[in-house]
Amino acid sequence: MNILILGSGGREHAFAKKLAESNKVTQLFVAPGNAGTATVATNIPVDLADFNAVKEMVLKNDIKMVVVGPEAPLVDGVHDFFLADSILKNIPVIGPQKQGALLEGSKDFSKQFMEKHNIPTAKYQSFTSKTLSQGKAFLETLEPPYVLKADGLAAGKGVLILNSLAEAKSELEDMLSNQKFGSASSTVVIEEFLHGIELSVFVLTDGKNYKILPSAKDYKRIGEGDKGLNTGGMGAISPVPFATEAFLQKVEERVVKPTIEGLQEDKIDYRGFIFVGLMNVNGNPYVIEYNVRMGDPETEVVLHRIQSDLVDLFQGVATQTLNEKSFQVTNQTAATVMLVSGGYPEAYEKNKVITGLDQVTASTVYHAGTKLENGEVLTNGGRVMAITSLGNTIPEALEKTYQSIDKINFDKMNYRRDIGFDLV
Repeated sequence: MNILILGSGGREHAFAKKLAESNKVTQLFVAPGNAGTATVATNIPVDLADFNAVKEMVLKNDIKMVVVGPEAPLVDGVHDFFLADSILKNIPVIGPQKQGALLEGSKDFSKQFMEKHNIPTAKYQSFTSKTLSQGKAFLETLEPPYVLKADGLAAGKGVLILNSLAEAKSELEDMLSNQKFGSASSTVVIEEFLHGIELSVFVLTDGKNYKILPSAKDYKRIGEGDKGLNTGGMGAISPVPFATEAFLQKVEERVVKPTIEGLQEDKIDYRGFIFVGLMNVNGNPYVIEYNVRMGDPETEVVLHRIQSDLVDLFQGVATQTLNEKSFQVTNQTAATVMLVSGGYPEAYEKNKVITGLDQVTASTVYHAGTKLENGEVLTNGGRVMAITSLGNTIPEALEKTYQSIDKINFDKMNYRRDIGFDLV
């Protein structure tokens, strides 16, 4: 069958490489894609916000399945668009409908969902500009640091963690009254800070059945030792050593099962990925957030360890027979390190020529912000590519990755040399 992947990052390149392994695929398309996806699929330039353009492309290329990479098209209702169209309605879309996508699209909705279904999470309250004074009063009842979250999508920038009460009150006012994050912060969730170690667990579900995918830990800060500004992710490790069998059992019983059962109870037909951002607090899992798609760069280590046919799993999602599908994961560790443009996550330059990719043999290069021009691969974003390797241990996997990075070059290339430092 012909399959279309929506998106252009490292996550989508990882999907494309994995799907291309399946003998069930006739042709693979990625919209808009990047220089990496072009090596395993056909890139089609399209605006993902233009659902009619997506429809045209689907019909023109006889697409029989659509896999949605990023969150924005899901929150905007691309799945609902397909279901409402008499021609598209029988084409399965891997990714939730608009109602399910609110788990990521609205922090307030997701906190209410967790509260309703007894899923462990930090205590919280939500506020608008009309209840600003109550929000400031609520901050006074909490111990620092203070966590402020814009309710809507804010391109990963809508969460503030502040140590000063005065600064927290000021930022709350800026978010609510001055729309610091635009309409995304017209409601702000204030929650207690959880002390623990962060990790992510990924779930693939058909709405009734589910498969728990490998755990992963990503590294958000630009600087070594987790210092400096937040980024979209500078690297990731899978599995997470402290996510023991006993801990993951708690995750399944306390988080995954009640989440799937809660969606059913609320009559939300959810088919796709659920990314569960967790805090391990003294051996107990608490949910920090849900995402309604795979993470990036976590996808580049999680999919790297899955040995099953991904198309077969997706067909199980579409037909609600996921429980009948075979699912295997390698015991090896995967480590990825993100190469970024100089200056990222602030101002950076594009169109830098990337060399040495043909020299990399021991690792997989997942392209993110790249493009092809006159036969050359150029930088086209802040996070340029993720270099992923398998090993029997974290140090072994990382050693392969860093040896591969030594062969790659572009002007002002930057990366962290300490990914996994806290796990070894």
